Amino acid sequence: MQQTFYKYQGTGNDFVMIDNRHGAFDKQDKERVTFLCNRRFGIGADGLILIENHPELDFEMIYFNADASKSFCGNGARCAVAFAKQIGIIEKETTFLAIDGVHKAIIDQGIVKLLMGDVDLVERHANHTFLNTGSPHHVQIEENIALFDIKTLGAKIRYGAPYNEEGSNVNFVKKIDDSTFRVRTYERGVEDETLSCGTGVTAVAIAMHNTGLTPEHVINLNVEGGKLQVSFDVIDNKYSNIWLIGPATLVFKGNI
Repeated sequence: MQQTFYKYQGTGNDFVMIDNRHGAFDKQDKERVTFLCNRRFGIGADGLILIENHPELDFEMIYFNADASKSFCGNGARCAVAFAKQIGIIEKETTFLAIDGVHKAIIDQGIVKLLMGDVDLVERHANHTFLNTGSPHHVQIEENIALFDIKTLGAKIRYGAPYNEEGSNVNFVKKIDDSTFRVRTYERGVEDETLSCGTGVTAVAIAMHNTGLTPEHVINLNVEGGKLQVSFDVIDNKYSNIWLIGPATLVFKGNI
């Protein structure tokens, strides 16, 4: 079977994008998903995204991690918005469905602003913070972030207590100044460091504010693949109007 695909990236977080409005791609075929995401034998990506019809909204985004597990992906959602614009589903604004619920987004000159879900609970622990921004995230301050073996240390935390089988994404953070933080992320489902993680930087921005490491409500996040920004409102430690902002770029189109 020949499959037309598009390759997108958002600050180095890369995705295979498929227009599945006619339902030709079998969503139960996990082997196909992992093959297409394989960097040596397939196209290569951190995840695969299907764009499908929705009866009331502009579209539905079906997201698979590279291992064919499902989750929400912030950068993937931003790239899905850019792809939806490219194939003529939307123009500048959109409302669409993802696994964690309905999202709104705005796209202008290659920059996608994605409205994330509200965050009502931030768990503070002795050496880390835990919260869910559409996907679970462990956030940990580390000064020597440049020297860290992210894959080894991230995997140890991801599979360790209290996360066990379900696991968690793991974000290592260094403060640059009150409005800027450097972030490196180990992503479950990819089982390695990724160059960027949208739900991860969202979690970092909220965690840094919640623990008093910044008073700012607009946070710049330096990831390995570029720069992202997160803004939010907060009342009584409840975070709303959370926007993930950054570029989403078409890399190439092909057939496989």
